[in-house]
Amino acid sequence: MKNLVKLSFLACTILVGCRSPRPVATNASSENPITSIAFGSCSDQKRPQPLWDDILAQKAQVWVWLGDNIYGDSENMDTLKAKYDRQKNNPVYQQLRQSTSIIGVWDDHDYGVNDGGKEYPFRKQSQQLMLDFLDVPAASPLRTQEGAYSVHTYGPKGKRVKVILLDGRYFRDALKKNGKDNVPDPSGDMLGETQWKWLEAQLTGSDADVHVIGCGIQFLPEEHTYEKWANFPTARKRFLDLLGKTKPKGAMLISGDRHIAEVSKITVPGLDYDLFDITSSGLTHVSKAHEEANQHRVGEMVAQLNYGLISIDWNAKPITATVRINGDNQATYLTQEIKF
Repeated sequence: MKNLVKLSFLACTILVGCRSPRPVATNASSENPITSIAFGSCSDQKRPQPLWDDILAQKAQVWVWLGDNIYGDSENMDTLKAKYDRQKNNPVYQQLRQSTSIIGVWDDHDYGVNDGGKEYPFRKQSQQLMLDFLDVPAASPLRTQEGAYSVHTYGPKGKRVKVILLDGRYFRDALKKNGKDNVPDPSGDMLGETQWKWLEAQLTGSDADVHVIGCGIQFLPEEHTYEKWANFPTARKRFLDLLGKTKPKGAMLISGDRHIAEVSKITVPGLDYDLFDITSSGLTHVSKAHEEANQHRVGEMVAQLNYGLISIDWNAKPITATVRINGDNQATYLTQEIKF
């Protein structure tokens, strides 16, 4: 049955053609409230991509790329472009582009170098390729801005969602290493002062009722030695303190990178609700099942192909977001209800 569904999508692509997608929404309001946002990360353009028909079937209004959108890993921009083109030409993903607002940010492999930060010499050129992949218009301010951070606002006042995507690559200091392991560097920064000021402006006095803040790497986990915000503990504390200071309504975090899925939760002074970090990774490949410490984890760690889905119930009191980690063949591995 699944193969028949994929063939029907392919046939539709051939008959209809690939229409131009809706422009990337930047602070665009809509008459209708957003109720469904899907997200994911880690899509190797060379591997089978079995999840797109499952994602398309959800009929989410927004799809958020959370990095490693391709595995580029090159300083040759022609190489990166060819890999983006291969990903973009996936016939079922093309169907998603026709029906859904596509937004996103990068992580390291699509940025151009594994674990890379501001030292990557082709970050400006790579940024333009990522914006091409996301169909960002040539006249968009994102084309002249240094860094791939962006904000996207949906829905009418009273039922408004603001999606804030943070660039954890363009301005990030180099990782501090102990052998192959990353170790905390209190002096290092993630965002750069321009992006920090922009983020504070987006949160201060925001009229959104739900804030979805995304980044390529995990915000909350602290124990593992891979990439994470906790590699830069001063920056992580600054981020959490900023949330406590600005008190945005209904904030939740989404992240990728790890080739696993999990839900993490902490309490932030100043916020009157729990703060969750929903990690979804990967779309085409995952780690082997293993044990991994995370003092903030809620529920199980998932090591199967997955994507995330946020469903917002505007009629609930308080507003409630149900987040699911879903997989192939309509599987659901994790469900987390978040009340704001």
